[in-house]
Amino acid sequence: MAETDRAPVVLGPGEGRHYDMGRISAVFKADGAETGGGYSISEWWLEPHTAGPGAHSHPEDDVFYVLDGTMSVLVGDRWVDATRGAFVAVPGGVTHDFENRGDTPAGVLNLTHPGHFEQHMPGVVSWFAEHPAGPAGPA
Repeated sequence: MAETDRAPVVLGPGEGRHYDMGRISAVFKADGAETGGGYSISEWWLEPHTAGPGAHSHPEDDVFYVLDGTMSVLVGDRWVDATRGAFVAVPGGVTHDFENRGDTPAGVLNLTHPGHFEQHMPGVVSWFAEHPAGPAGPA
């Protein structure tokens, strides 16, 4: 077995580093410091009829696994309605977005590769404080 200087991460339901962005919340489970920069993993929850961050791209891959509800995910120029258990992998550089167009809360497990996405969270929280999440697009 290989030696590592990283400690295992074991969290109970709801545990992690919480970020409140109004109608959107995120809970980071493991990030760059805990994964040796390999990945960052977090839960993102959107209240019903809530728009996400807006169409954007970045060099890191973004992987989404729908935990509950239906998350509408923009991949390139196409919206996909991803239901509970659905998986969406967005390569780095591809424009994407996510929002909850449904009547119940929706959540995704998000994996970003490589890691250290959490370093952006203070800026993301500030941006949402100045630009609160509005209503989602058409169902």
